[in-house]
Amino acid sequence: MNNLFKALLVLAAGTLAFLCYDSIMTPIEFNEVRDAREKVIVERLIDIRRAETEYRNIKGDYTASFDTLINFIKYDKAKIVLKEGELTDKQLEEGMTEKKAVKLGLIKRDTTYVSMLENLFGEGYPVDSLRYIPFSSPRQEFTLEKDEITTGSAGIKVKVMAAKAPYVSYLNDLDKQELINLIETTEKLEKFPGLKFGDIEQANNNAGNWE
Repeated sequence: MNNLFKALLVLAAGTLAFLCYDSIMTPIEFNEVRDAREKVIVERLIDIRRAETEYRNIKGDYTASFDTLINFIKYDKAKIVLKEGELTDKQLEEGMTEKKAVKLGLIKRDTTYVSMLENLFGEGYPVDSLRYIPFSSPRQEFTLEKDEITTGSAGIKVKVMAAKAPYVSYLNDLDKQELINLIETTEKLEKFPGLKFGDIEQANNNAGNWE
């Protein structure tokens, strides 16, 4: 009986030590994996933002369709102005304009066109994967939204958009309680539970919530 009691004490001590270790390491490991994954997802969101910005510059508005955005990257052309020569301070003081200087042959400006894909990301970029949230299982797409809001007393209309990846899409295979705690904490702060840039309710210059 004495030996059995000792064995039970050893077992209980071992179990307690494991539980203490687990309670400390589980959130640490969760946050380490979260940080590593979010670095990759932020890079993807930055790429989406770059593509959406260029799309709006050319088309006049954002798009909430990945099909449209990806086709734009694949098949549209970007205008590149090759510059040779600059106006001097003296020429500017004398009222010389760049347009006049080009006509006079004092400086050169040539326009060429390259693929939008090459211009934005370089050849070989996996553009078809742009829509997918890394580490999501099953594979999920980023949420794309766009709208037009009125700001200021002057009633200025502003084009806005947002792209989102919720925590549950890329952390769902990790510790469930840690994920629940993270979501609850974030929502109590009235923040989006995940990564995002932009906002369709207010103009924020497409800022990311990681910035």
